[in-house]
Amino acid sequence: MKISAIDCFAVAPRWLFVRVSTDDGAEGWGEASLEGHAEAVEGSFEALKDRFLGTDPFRIEDAWQIGYRGGFYRGGPVQMSAISGLDQALWDLKGKALGVPVWQLLGGKLRDRVEVYGWIGGDRPHEAAEGARQRRAQGFAKVKMNATEDLGWLDSPKALDAVVERLGAVQAVGVDVGLDFHGRVHRPMAKQLARALEPLRPLFIEEPLLSENLEGLQQLAGMTSIPIALGERLYDRWDFKPIFERGIADIVQPDLSHAGGISEVRRIAAMAEAYDVAVAPHCPLGPLALASCLQLAACTPNIVLQEMSWGIHYNTGGYDLDTYLADTGVFAVEGGTVAVPEGAGLGVTLDVDRVKDAAKDGHRWRNPVWRRPDGSFAEW
Repeated sequence: MKISAIDCFAVAPRWLFVRVSTDDGAEGWGEASLEGHAEAVEGSFEALKDRFLGTDPFRIEDAWQIGYRGGFYRGGPVQMSAISGLDQALWDLKGKALGVPVWQLLGGKLRDRVEVYGWIGGDRPHEAAEGARQRRAQGFAKVKMNATEDLGWLDSPKALDAVVERLGAVQAVGVDVGLDFHGRVHRPMAKQLARALEPLRPLFIEEPLLSENLEGLQQLAGMTSIPIALGERLYDRWDFKPIFERGIADIVQPDLSHAGGISEVRRIAAMAEAYDVAVAPHCPLGPLALASCLQLAACTPNIVLQEMSWGIHYNTGGYDLDTYLADTGVFAVEGGTVAVPEGAGLGVTLDVDRVKDAAKDGHRWRNPVWRRPDGSFAEW
């Protein structure tokens, strides 16, 4: 069995699917979605094709090492997203060829269901509360929402009061809530906001400062009892290493479509376990990314929570997770959890004709640009 083709399919709303085919007709699928940069990731696959066409698809670790180290320059979101999609596809192919789920290849299950959370929008308390009620109706017991708009180094204390009010309104619906700062807040305001939120005891605060601000994050971690989560903009175990060493995070959030796929996030999770840090993979993406997350969660003890899109998500333009799936319902949420897929490979089956048809139009999704009242750029 040799790899005969590696193909990319950019499909709406913003996803990039990857198919690895072999000379005997086997296939594996993965997801290399990098929000706003699909063209760059697809271009990166040209080098990977030169490396891997004609090679043994079962040598997954060898492919990972060559993909990561073979080009001399290492890391970063584009290269690592391409490696992620290839890695997922190779695991899917191997599982299907052997007739077993990926979690079986990784040592077998230690859990049957995975706890999940969904995103909610809403700038006003009643809007956010309504979003939480909709998520509860879909089966979610936990949600995540924006903490605040971009705050300057010194902003009005009233902005902090609005965050507290909105969080209280959502908690009143009866769900647990994580707050995503998106790195929008600078340290002087982040300190105040974390202190103001402590009495409400949110699940976590995510990216209270940008991940590159290690000193500020370390100081903030020493000031608040709220668990700090981060990691969606970190791309390999070496990026996570100083986070663990400095005791910055209580929950890390590597993205299996950005941080080296199943192979690398498994290593990141093992590192996290040694530091008593939980893992909640980032995944506001498509079905192959989520399926990969569930495969890893099935056999990884410190994965505690999984992000997932469902229904009309805040940035999917009405596309559902099962839009391109032949086996709809595989991600059904019950009691705040999703069952670990039992099918071979990643455990999901794509409607390949629909994927090919959608890829004819592709997509040109870009991250929106926000500005503060004074006209200056605001963080996403």
